[in-house]
Amino acid sequence: MNQPKSIHFIGAGAMGAPMATCLLKGGHHVRVFDKSPERVEAFCATHGAQAALTSDELGVGADIVIMILPNSGVVQEVLFGAQGIAERLKPGALVIDMTSGQPEMTLTFGARLQALGVSLIDAPVSGAVPRAQNGTLTIMTGGDAQLIDQAEPVLSLMGSVTRTGKLGSGHAMKALNNLVSCAGYLIGIEALIIGTKFGLDPTVMVDVLNSSTGMNNSTQKKFKQYVLPRSFDSGFPLHMMVKDIAIAMSLAKSGSVPAPFGQLCLDLWSGAKGMLGPNVDHTEVARLSETLSGWQIPKV
Repeated sequence: MNQPKSIHFIGAGAMGAPMATCLLKGGHHVRVFDKSPERVEAFCATHGAQAALTSDELGVGADIVIMILPNSGVVQEVLFGAQGIAERLKPGALVIDMTSGQPEMTLTFGARLQALGVSLIDAPVSGAVPRAQNGTLTIMTGGDAQLIDQAEPVLSLMGSVTRTGKLGSGHAMKALNNLVSCAGYLIGIEALIIGTKFGLDPTVMVDVLNSSTGMNNSTQKKFKQYVLPRSFDSGFPLHMMVKDIAIAMSLAKSGSVPAPFGQLCLDLWSGAKGMLGPNVDHTEVARLSETLSGWQIPKV
């Protein structure tokens, strides 16, 4: 391993805590901060009290600051708000934004940090909690190639690094990936509704889809796991998925790219958030399709 780094990790939630744990296991000096004291306490219960950061310590002396936060608005507040850490960071420090963020805001953050002698790359992830725990996330990384070279030994402890291009491109790719994922989920749910109403066994349907051309991430990793048992507990909230689809569609709008299917996808997922509430698991969107059709997929 390269020389251990002093890493300040901001965001110790369901994804952030296991990701920070992977960095500790890799031999780095990692301390965490979260607006929820309970999350920090839970992390420290496993890794020791020295793993905690106070708000006053945040950013001071860190080689690398990693953030995985709800959205770019929160990132902006952490960096540049009334108690922002940007001006506390030492020259040469590297900020890695692993939030599912807005590319345009990321570019602005990069310019503001550069003026302070601090670098930024974006590195959002895909793979959900199980892959955060075992360090096998897909990490979509945008920014200067030399900065990614510098960050890769750290990032590779959390997953596989794919370089997507310029700063902000990782955030763009993450949003577009989730747009495709959400579209695949909805059409798969509709197929299950149509098929089970006709009389097909939902388990058989999923098996056939997974051995045929209809296979996608949802048929493989969500239908039998969360939909057919009706547990709807994958661990990723609906409002976060809607945010990512909205980012993808904002990219389409800014690029003057017609995206009617994408817009329909956003409308349906947004409608589900309005009907079900923002904090339900994203797999519960199946209930929207069931409500519209008047048919419930049988529980297995």
